[in-house]
Amino acid sequence: MSEVASKTLVGRVEERKLLEEYLNSKKSEFIAIYGRRRVGKTYFIRQVVGDRLCFALTGMENADMQDQLTNFYVTLRRLYEGATRPESWIEAFDQLQTYLERLPEGRKIIFIDELPWLDTARARFISALEHFWNSWADARSDIKLIVCGSATSWMIDNIINNRGGLHNRKTHQIYIAPFTLAESQQYFKANGFGYRAKEIAECQMVMGGVAYYYSLMHPSESVAQNIDRLFFATNGELRDEFSNLYHSLFKKAGGHIAIVTALATRGMGLTRKSILEHTGLNNNKKFTTTLEELEKCGFIRSYVPFGDTKRDVLYQLIDAFTLFVFRYGHENKYQDEAFWTSSLNSARHRAWCGLAFEMLCLNHIRQIKQALGIAGVQSRACCWIGKPKDGGQGAQIDLLIDRADQTVNLCEMKFARAEYELTKSDVEDLDNKLDTFIGRTKTRKSIMLTMITSFGLKNNKYSGEIQKQITLNDLFID
Repeated sequence: MSEVASKTLVGRVEERKLLEEYLNSKKSEFIAIYGRRRVGKTYFIRQVVGDRLCFALTGMENADMQDQLTNFYVTLRRLYEGATRPESWIEAFDQLQTYLERLPEGRKIIFIDELPWLDTARARFISALEHFWNSWADARSDIKLIVCGSATSWMIDNIINNRGGLHNRKTHQIYIAPFTLAESQQYFKANGFGYRAKEIAECQMVMGGVAYYYSLMHPSESVAQNIDRLFFATNGELRDEFSNLYHSLFKKAGGHIAIVTALATRGMGLTRKSILEHTGLNNNKKFTTTLEELEKCGFIRSYVPFGDTKRDVLYQLIDAFTLFVFRYGHENKYQDEAFWTSSLNSARHRAWCGLAFEMLCLNHIRQIKQALGIAGVQSRACCWIGKPKDGGQGAQIDLLIDRADQTVNLCEMKFARAEYELTKSDVEDLDNKLDTFIGRTKTRKSIMLTMITSFGLKNNKYSGEIQKQITLNDLFID
């Protein structure tokens, strides 16, 4: 990696290591890099590759085949005087091949960004790309083709899981995920922000670790000021981001939006049947595909609740930005430009904080396991609900870590401004959850009551009831 790249690129340590490994291999490589819109895929690639690119093309949004081919021609002409305006993608890739064959010996790195935008109606782009790779590039040892695109479902269906001419031809794939808390902290520090852990967590709970959203923030403003300016000001740069996000990822986003709308109302998630009832969508293959696309893009996850079977699978919203939009953005009925600031410490804000912190924990299970000292133990994160029976109390547990070492961490999550002070009511609630869980599931596993809080528990007569404590700082483990 170049010195420039190593100094300016935040996080992405494993991703950088993998990409460099592929670029330095002794064979041709077809590398697909994917991830949601605005997450920093292009920046990552350009920072790692630097000035080693031989050819880079970026697809044009909402352009037809002729405009895309003109864009290809203009780009190639700057590098190769023999370039002529191609009439088809077969001809375009043939000219690219001719240009690459004239270069000196050594690896030749090609980067095609926003690949899905090039696949316009009747363009036969994928067929031409298949021919270019299968008939020429793959047979060599010096071609490194990197393709990228924000339309994640398209990338997965047409490149990663391609069943045509590219089947098993893509040699590697790299998923660029939103920043973890540790990476968010690195970003803010590198860009001159003075935010502490709690403030960084609040940014993550609103923006989901999306690098582009962070780039719009000003170091001279508080978290609250930044959120008001970006989301609630009349011309806020992220005011319409929700619609733009989903419509950029999915060609027909109506079904996807309907599903996340339904899931935003239930923290633990909904069954397939319940989603159909809430949305009115048809129970068909298209619905199945829509669920799969949302999961592949990291907006939802599917899991089986503790003690249930695969038939009882739940779908749960895990995207912080989407939750924020539904639980906060849509509540600004009076178009208050300082809506976030004016509602701090309100019941709405406290309710959102609780849900968003639970989601933050769910997205940092690896860090929680490490803090618990069980990083090497097989486990799964799930929820559990025990409905009231015979007039008795029910119980809901938002996070269980079900471990292969015959232990379950029953986790209670609390986002607070200071040390959390357990009350008699808290302990009674935990006791009810514990008793109901053991009684209904008949589990023989050991149960560890685990509190995950911002700053730990205040030492009082009830704090000794908790076997394990995790604080916000533990979630920042790299």
